[in-house]
Amino acid sequence: MPTPMPSGFVAVVIDPDFGLGLACDDRDWPNGQRVVQSDDPLAALAALNAELKPRWVWWGRQTTQLLATGLLPLDRCWDIQAVHRLLYGGWRASTAEAWAVLHGLSADSIPQMGQLGLLDAPVDEGDLDQPVRPDGHLRPEWTSGGWKSTPERLGQWAALALTAAQAQLRKLDDLPDPRRAESTARSESAAELLCAEMAATGLPVDTDEALRLIETAAGPRPTSPAEEDAIRATRDRVVLEHLGAAVSLNLRNPADVKTMLNHAGFDLPDTKAWRLEELRESSPLIDAFLRWRKAERIATTYGYRWLDEHVDQGRLRGDWSSSDGAAGRMTASAGLHNLPTVMRPVVRAEPDHVFVRADLGQIEPRVLAAVSGDEAFIAAAQGDDLYQPVADRLGVPRDIAKVAVLGAMYGATTGESANALPGLKANFPVAMGLLEKAAEAGRAGNDVFTSGGRRIRMWSSTQPSETPSDASDVASRGRYARNAMIQGAAAEFFKVWAITVRRRARPLDGQVVLCLHDELLVHCRSSVANQVAEVVQNAVVEAANYWSPDPRVRFLADVSVIERWSEAK
Repeated sequence: MPTPMPSGFVAVVIDPDFGLGLACDDRDWPNGQRVVQSDDPLAALAALNAELKPRWVWWGRQTTQLLATGLLPLDRCWDIQAVHRLLYGGWRASTAEAWAVLHGLSADSIPQMGQLGLLDAPVDEGDLDQPVRPDGHLRPEWTSGGWKSTPERLGQWAALALTAAQAQLRKLDDLPDPRRAESTARSESAAELLCAEMAATGLPVDTDEALRLIETAAGPRPTSPAEEDAIRATRDRVVLEHLGAAVSLNLRNPADVKTMLNHAGFDLPDTKAWRLEELRESSPLIDAFLRWRKAERIATTYGYRWLDEHVDQGRLRGDWSSSDGAAGRMTASAGLHNLPTVMRPVVRAEPDHVFVRADLGQIEPRVLAAVSGDEAFIAAAQGDDLYQPVADRLGVPRDIAKVAVLGAMYGATTGESANALPGLKANFPVAMGLLEKAAEAGRAGNDVFTSGGRRIRMWSSTQPSETPSDASDVASRGRYARNAMIQGAAAEFFKVWAITVRRRARPLDGQVVLCLHDELLVHCRSSVANQVAEVVQNAVVEAANYWSPDPRVRFLADVSVIERWSEAK
């Protein structure tokens, strides 16, 4: 194996039935390509990684899903699709789109398999054995799997991945802080591999406890559609009986719910949970309805069908992504990100195992201090509690200071947040100025960028809408921009932390099995729990040293060892 190129990039494509296609800038290889035939390509890749420790380049999810099946100890990587989302924002990130945008081609003109336009001008197909068409787009026959039809094609496909990664590096150079953006690209790529591993590994659950909780909330498992309807009617009746007379209302229809509350003497603008919670103790009907809502959510979203579809061999399995396409937070399917508190007891470590659970403390205001460079805010972020020094400067109680800081980041314009805003601007002008600058860009319809270089789009497409926006839309974009810029930076820090834990916990056989906003769970043997807890805590400091623009800002995590997720405070 030759010495990798100066950047350390070695591109790889994997065909489970054949082997590896490799590419790097080395003159000893024909066209910089090499093919490694192997009955076990993952083992071959692991051996090459141990020998060379390059930065592996791959196209995206198809590769990470293969790697995750073997839980290979790869840490240094470059995921082209993940970096595409970083550079251009949004959610879409196919191989064909990443290539097209890098080469100045419209994503709308990407050719599809079987595409036939009778009124279109004939297209010069060129050499069908070449992956790139004369118009510059990748050939759909290749992107749909044709790249692995011959050994030569494996090498060609790897070489194109290398070309794409090099083009992305050049695009990152155009950002205000290229070195920081490249660092983010690396961590986003590793986070995408972590996501593939969490999807493959699954989250340990107690199936018996899940069945018990579902039955308690939603009733017994129905054996027929008619029985399911009867159970639903029984659940509804507990609420409707408070009206005192036979009524025909659909509790799943918001208009009917408002009618029901009007009958009970409550004239409300909406039926949001927080509004009803304020009236709960004053009305048995509202108390019953709120209980019904929780039971209904379990029955419809986390009920027997959910259990059957997503729990396999004691593991809850869903797809994970390192970016939600907006501010870049990690996201998951199968209810992994929205599991109700009442269902958290089902998340239980396997026998002789525990979870090391950790939650970052006051992460977003600490991130604001780090990315803004506001000296007064940085000073407040050096202690265990950021809000008390802020309160002392403003001359207000701590709880009001907390609401004010969060309100400034979320764009709140009423109540205590608005009242404290002048004091925040006077005492922390740089931090508040950063937020307002982002809000101004959002209101103008301009994209904003996180400190790590992620583009946050103000429009769903790459082009701003030509339709005039009303005042409420403009204000919403401003609030979204100021929040997303900080939320996105916090997501970048979280992912650096998570991939650091993944790497440092590996020698102890600890596996990250859940990443939820600012919280993660590591599954490990009980005998090494204290060591893994120390690893998780130390990883916060290591991640801060790697990520934070200002080393004076302290980042903290609450770390505990638990058997069930519900034990977390």
